[in-house]
Amino acid sequence: MQLATVDLLIFIAYVATLVTIGYLVSREKSGHQKNTQDYFLAGKGLPWWAVGASLIAANISAEQIIGMSGSGYAIGLAIASYEWMAAITLILVGKYFLPVFVRKQIYTMPQFLEQRYDHRVKVVLAIFWLGVYTFVNLTAVLWLGALAINAIAGVELLFGLLFLGLFSAAYSLYGGLKAVALTDIIQVVLLVFGGLMLSYLALDLIGDGSGPLAGFATLVQQAPEKFDMILSKDNPHYASLPGLSVLVGGLWVMNFSYWGFNQYIVQRALAAKDIKEGQKGIAFAAYLKLLMPIIVVLPGIAAAVLLPDLERPDQAYPALMNLMPVGFKGLVFAALVAAIVSSLASMTNSIATIFTMDLYSRYRPQQSEQHYVRVGRLASALSLVLAMLCAQPLLGQFEQAFQYIQEFTGFFTPGIVVLFVLGVFWPRATANGALTAAIASAVLSLACYLWWPELPFIDRVGLVFLACGLLAVGVSLWEGRGRAVTVTADGAVALGEINFSTTQGFNLAALGVTLVLVALYATWW
Repeated sequence: MQLATVDLLIFIAYVATLVTIGYLVSREKSGHQKNTQDYFLAGKGLPWWAVGASLIAANISAEQIIGMSGSGYAIGLAIASYEWMAAITLILVGKYFLPVFVRKQIYTMPQFLEQRYDHRVKVVLAIFWLGVYTFVNLTAVLWLGALAINAIAGVELLFGLLFLGLFSAAYSLYGGLKAVALTDIIQVVLLVFGGLMLSYLALDLIGDGSGPLAGFATLVQQAPEKFDMILSKDNPHYASLPGLSVLVGGLWVMNFSYWGFNQYIVQRALAAKDIKEGQKGIAFAAYLKLLMPIIVVLPGIAAAVLLPDLERPDQAYPALMNLMPVGFKGLVFAALVAAIVSSLASMTNSIATIFTMDLYSRYRPQQSEQHYVRVGRLASALSLVLAMLCAQPLLGQFEQAFQYIQEFTGFFTPGIVVLFVLGVFWPRATANGALTAAIASAVLSLACYLWWPELPFIDRVGLVFLACGLLAVGVSLWEGRGRAVTVTADGAVALGEINFSTTQGFNLAALGVTLVLVALYATWW
């Protein structure tokens, strides 16, 4: 279905505005050339509102909007567990992990792993993240975005892929993270407004013009099973969201991996003016996450009543948009594309940061700052090209891309969380213990996938996380050559190159108590 002229004009105005603002905020003062801190960390000058908005804009992409709406269409409100639990996770990350990362003055997550363990851990994880960001995250966002543009505007998939890639590059490739983060403010406003408007109009349609509240009551009456938050074992989607263990099991591991140790997410907080600004930005993002189920899940549930005969769940959001009146469709379409290109720009900038600062600079040291910025731009462009080439072959056959991505990343996230949790809170963890956890995560996950296929992937993530933690602790203790831990006069615990405040022990205890209380509450509920 083609966009009406009014819708098309609204969308063109949005594209022109975003590219213009991206260019304007990217300009440097006369005589100043961008260095690596300017390009990769926005000059470490982002205020809290820019940090929070950029976190959400980087997170809410086609993977979230199209994929999670599709899961809402197929599963229901239970998929919103990802969003609401993420809000709690963000607060914990801001309290316990962000201060450690900021004090170490790092650009990337692999840099922290090198400081804490050794260069082997850094290189292994840097290569892993480059592969995942390019061939899983970027491809998913591009493919689902192209599908949405095809369904709404009738644009061929190839041209949709090219448009999204070129659009994101046009406003982010030159300016780097500063251009991405500051334009994300516009993206988030448009995303929230457009998403709320779509939910409002969809509920009004269900209520036959009686308003969204009447429409919501009708929706609950006609599809009560879509509002079950805890799925029973006889539910056909139990394997995706296995009942109560969603709230007390592996989903916490997935959330901490994504929000605490994911480069294209954490990079925004690292670019804050200081720790306090970063923490306020994370708290702002946590508040916005509470709204996301209304924006991305509720439309999918509404589509299950309005459009019950769709061939694929991931068609729910685009098909629902085609029911919207002229003018509103252009606004919601612009909001959707805003989310897509923002995530693309965030991911490509993070790919460039990891490649340049963790790999390239190691083998080509002592180059000029401007040289590394040029390499970063080239890496961004190359990752987009690779993702566009691989999008359809990798994701063209999956009905629910969101669930596919979660299950794939679930192979590796248990080991990643073990690396960072032990790295921050347990000074005796060794590099060999960390590598053991990283390798065991993939091996054990694959073994469970092949020989225990009936085990829900969230349960698998939780079990593998526990196993990897035990292995890492066991190897670290067995080595028997951990460096001595000494307490300095200022109350810091020194271990090699990294210092941990003695209050980290109390922080760890507080973190454990918090998680236990959350688990007990979830069990009672």
